[in-house]
Amino acid sequence: MRRLDRWISDISDASRLDAELARAESKPVDLGALLATRADAHPSVVFTSRDVDALTAPGIERRLVQVFENLIANGRSFSPDGGVISITARRCEDWVEVVFEDDGPGIPVASIDAIFERFYKDRPEGETFGTHSGLGLSISKQIIEAHGGVIFAENRGDDPANPAGARFILRLPL
Repeated sequence: MRRLDRWISDISDASRLDAELARAESKPVDLGALLATRADAHPSVVFTSRDVDALTAPGIERRLVQVFENLIANGRSFSPDGGVISITARRCEDWVEVVFEDDGPGIPVASIDAIFERFYKDRPEGETFGTHSGLGLSISKQIIEAHGGVIFAENRGDDPANPAGARFILRLPL
């Protein structure tokens, strides 16, 4: 029943998203404060930034929080016990770049682009079926693109056969 409730909620949210994002008015959002608050709320999350005072971008705060929470939840579900999710943010010319890194197994190379598709499921071994809907990364991409930004994923480390974890990078225009 819990799994069904989660799926219904996520599907409903995904279907309303386009209309909401088209109607909603962007306002200045202090991304540094949002990320610091997210990190404070999760003991295994560390946030660092050199440019914390220059990380304000136009956006819909509630939806950007949703993206950040989705990426943290994704990193936590794939990281081993004691693993850390590192978030870094910096200003890059006309962009704010936010990077989420985890200590998990990385992303299968053939799935790097597919993970942003609706209902994509490649869950950690041993996770209870139905814990995730397969919509979180798709919804995150939809939100970031509606903000005029980009989001993509890559593996950490130099050895593609043995990654040191996953890295999600999002860029939002200032």
